[in-house]
Amino acid sequence: MQGLDHILKHIGDFVWGPPMLILLFGTHIYLTFRLGFIQKYIGKAIKISFQKKREGKGDVSHFGSLTTALAATIGTGNIVGVATAIAAGGPGAVLWMWLTGVFGIATKYAEALLAVKYRITTKKGHMAGGPMYVLQLGLKMKWLGIIFAIFTSIAAFGIGNMVQANSIAMMTKDTLNIPTWVSGIIMTILTAVVILGGIKSIARACEKLVPFMAIFYIVGCLIVLVIGYKTIPGTIWLILKDSLTGQAAIGGFLGAGMREAIRYGVARGLFSNESGLGSAPIVAAAAQTRNPVRQALVSSTGTFWDTVVVCLITGLVLVNSGGWIDGFRGTELTKNAFSAIPFVGPLVLNVGLLTFVFSTILGWSYYGEKATEYLFGTKAIKPYRCLWVGAVMVGSVVSLPIVWNFADIMNALMAIPNLISLLLLTPVIVSVTKTHIHKEVK
Repeated sequence: MQGLDHILKHIGDFVWGPPMLILLFGTHIYLTFRLGFIQKYIGKAIKISFQKKREGKGDVSHFGSLTTALAATIGTGNIVGVATAIAAGGPGAVLWMWLTGVFGIATKYAEALLAVKYRITTKKGHMAGGPMYVLQLGLKMKWLGIIFAIFTSIAAFGIGNMVQANSIAMMTKDTLNIPTWVSGIIMTILTAVVILGGIKSIARACEKLVPFMAIFYIVGCLIVLVIGYKTIPGTIWLILKDSLTGQAAIGGFLGAGMREAIRYGVARGLFSNESGLGSAPIVAAAAQTRNPVRQALVSSTGTFWDTVVVCLITGLVLVNSGGWIDGFRGTELTKNAFSAIPFVGPLVLNVGLLTFVFSTILGWSYYGEKATEYLFGTKAIKPYRCLWVGAVMVGSVVSLPIVWNFADIMNALMAIPNLISLLLLTPVIVSVTKTHIHKEVK
């Protein structure tokens, strides 16, 4: 088993290597320019996203669709992932992560637009869409849509379920001394209550959970920054300087140059916001919207909140703490930073991680469900939901590094069919945008 785990880890490092990062980030930049820097409408997009009124065909509101996508997207990558990027690439990685988010807004917009344009209504009257339908209906490549759905369904059970459940169980065991089986039972019950009701139930839960967890965590970060306000100007300058030279890295980072800052900043940024992976457009297709552009604008705010806001503020907190100079890595670096808040610092961090991780289980359950429905039809939905609930319990009590590595590979492979559809259908994206954009942003 160790040998297999080692092989999968090497495959994962390969598929998430420079070619994939260049393809993803290159797509971000290409779509940004083809769409006339669609990011300039982010303010209007945020305003639209908070509207809950019905304004077209769909299963959930703009806000419900966005919060469900954010539930799946905002996770441990926004806290521990940022710390890992700083540890491997130096403080300059924070700026490259942020830039990945800025350009990634265009890709998130484009994939949501296609998802709404090519979505279908199932026999039960529900919306279904995403890259698999885009590939089938937009490019007449059903075989590639099937491949995407297979990758998604496998990745969902790994990264979106068992790995997340294990993270919560181990965290509560280490900090509160709660046995993993107890955490597993609680999570299994909570998950069942939410997901067995389908997308409307998931969206209702995410509409309440996501704003709370985001505000709670951001307020905690701001308190840490206020406590260390004297060094913030120097921290910002260090991040800017190190992003271009790498020379500011000291101690354990001596020799970490610009290449490492770019590599780890871009990699963690892409992994965090999922722009281009094809996951978020699956729930975007369920939104009640009058045209594809309107929902695409709303979906693009997901990358803004995830990376441009949450990852950036996390990066500022971690670099400003100075813990990276002392050799702290990953979770240790985040714990060190939040210890600046007297008494309740660890609590703020743990609540942030717990809510981030649990929300990921909810959001990814819908992604995996729609991929499974595409492969086997609506008859597979109920068995799938039961399997999903059971997998939460299994993931809580069994550490499965092989599942993590295998799902990580599937997660990366999801991006390839999705990026093919984005690049080949760019003329369609541009055309639909020109048709609707002006009446939506006026």
